[in-house]
Amino acid sequence: MRFKKLKLFTNNLSSDLKFYSEIFGLQIMNKKQNSFSVNIGWTQLEFHQSDIDHIYHYCFLIPSNQLEQAIKWIEKRTDIIKIDKNKKTQYFESWNAESFYFLDGSGNLAEFIVHYDINDNEKKFDVSQIKGICEVGMPTNNIESINNQLTSNINSEFWKGDLKKFGTNGSIEGKFLLPNFEIKKTWFPTSLKIEPFDFETILENNKKEYSLEFRNGIIKTTANTV
Repeated sequence: MRFKKLKLFTNNLSSDLKFYSEIFGLQIMNKKQNSFSVNIGWTQLEFHQSDIDHIYHYCFLIPSNQLEQAIKWIEKRTDIIKIDKNKKTQYFESWNAESFYFLDGSGNLAEFIVHYDINDNEKKFDVSQIKGICEVGMPTNNIESINNQLTSNINSEFWKGDLKKFGTNGSIEGKFLLPNFEIKKTWFPTSLKIEPFDFETILENNKKEYSLEFRNGIIKTTANTV
């Protein structure tokens, strides 16, 4: 599964615009008074102005041999969130993956992750090496129900985790993070509260394209004609 477009909402559009244009050095696309977008790998990331604060968690997939270079690249531009006093990355054994975290312009939790099951051999890291967004948080108080809807509506599969506290649906290249916000209260490794904020995405799975809206904790999907 891949996220081709991800639409997020923010009450601090100018900060996100500055972050992605100046910190990441990306070309701003479709700039309007109340929105803008950037292309990052296979994903078009859009931000739209909102009157209320939204806190999301999303993650970028980077080449599996570029973790240390990506850390140095980010540290020249913004602060990495320390896991503890001397630790910058977290290894996830069941995923065979490792990641580090930082905040975007409006305080969303962003992440760079490598999956060691992917065999990459890139020589140098820069923003063009980001493959795309591979994780989007979809908080819920009923993981099993949301997982069943995704499985039925977009023909995806439960990936890792459990159906009580924290599960995932999708694949290495694109997955929904399904934390039960009544049990798991904050996004690791921060104190940011997990809440089901609205977002929209266009995704591709099994050679089919779908539009998905997540509003008020409810999923609405449409199969697109490609």
